[in-house]
Amino acid sequence: MSHTIVVGLDGSPESLAAAEWGALQALRTDAHLRVVHAWQWHPSVYAPVAGVSVAPPEDDPQRAWAERLPHETAAQLAAIHPRLSVSAERIAEQPVTVLLAAAEDTELLVLGSRGLGGIAGFLTGSVAQAVVARSRTPIVVVRAGAVPEDDHGTRDVVLGLDLEHSDPSVIEFAFQEAARRAADLRVVHGGSVPPDHGYGGDTDTVIDAESLVQAQRRLTDTLRPWREKFPDVRVHEQAVVGGAGRHLVDASRNAGLVVVGRRNRQTPVGTHIGPVTQALLHHSAAPVAVVPHD
Repeated sequence: MSHTIVVGLDGSPESLAAAEWGALQALRTDAHLRVVHAWQWHPSVYAPVAGVSVAPPEDDPQRAWAERLPHETAAQLAAIHPRLSVSAERIAEQPVTVLLAAAEDTELLVLGSRGLGGIAGFLTGSVAQAVVARSRTPIVVVRAGAVPEDDHGTRDVVLGLDLEHSDPSVIEFAFQEAARRAADLRVVHGGSVPPDHGYGGDTDTVIDAESLVQAQRRLTDTLRPWREKFPDVRVHEQAVVGGAGRHLVDASRNAGLVVVGRRNRQTPVGTHIGPVTQALLHHSAAPVAVVPHD
């Protein structure tokens, strides 16, 4: 794995926001930024009457745009950030194939998201699902219109932590990002009340309180060694009863980055992202980092 950050570019405002976020992250981590645009020509557009496909003309405007886009974007980023090490390329292949291959040789993949309704451009629908769900590399999803990165220095990094399936790589990612930004880390854990305890009335209130105390204790124990490893990071813990998705979306409004984990597994109907990550991809006001783990 190279010390490189890859940005998937499609020309949408969302992907351009992702490119800017990736540039700032590359400067923050002293990494090289690689801007990648996936565009594959469809020969049927230029098929003659006889049915034999021919190469597109040299002055084809779509191909010319596809060639210019990554290089012009990289040049603009370099002009804004003179210290940035950046390269660009257009790859003639399907976007999912390109992005997954690029992710294998990088430490972070950055994509653009429309938010509040889906993924934009070439990341629409099943493509985004495939990239986020199948990548073994952390992915950061950025939407256009988010608070400028320069304003994120004092904003929390938020970690959505599933104590039942927690992984050290997810926790470390969040602590590292908080340390790099000199920001606080807010950790949110959501748990459910056992189904055999649904008595109703005041009993539910007591059980909810007991569940929160137990969850808070587990959360504190889980984070203790990480607090010791990152003593300069101020940590705020929040255990909630019920799913964490709504709480993380709320927390994202004042966050610089939200971090969640994703287990590498297949379901009978294909790849799986999970309801919390889905909620964040559609509704988070801050960039979302999805960290895969076994």
